[in-house]
Amino acid sequence: MLGNLIFLILQLFQLVLLARVLLSWFPNIDRSNQIVQLIYDITEPVLKPVRELLPQTGMVDFSPLIVFLLISVLMRVLPAIF
Repeated sequence: MLGNLIFLILQLFQLVLLARVLLSWFPNIDRSNQIVQLIYDITEPVLKPVRELLPQTGMVDFSPLIVFLLISVLMRVLPAIF
């Protein structure tokens, strides 16, 4: 039961993270929009520490990719834990 809940939360976070990545493709989007702000508020606490650990690569931010990979690994390991 708890494993299923964690799995669902991780899937939802992946969707929100994907939305953030897609939003980054549109530089003229209004960041003061409540939905856009909510997406940034949800994802930034996870992305910021990862971003700080990675070397700077110019204008490309690899932190969402790393977080996607970590979540995928966690989702594969989760059934073995629960």
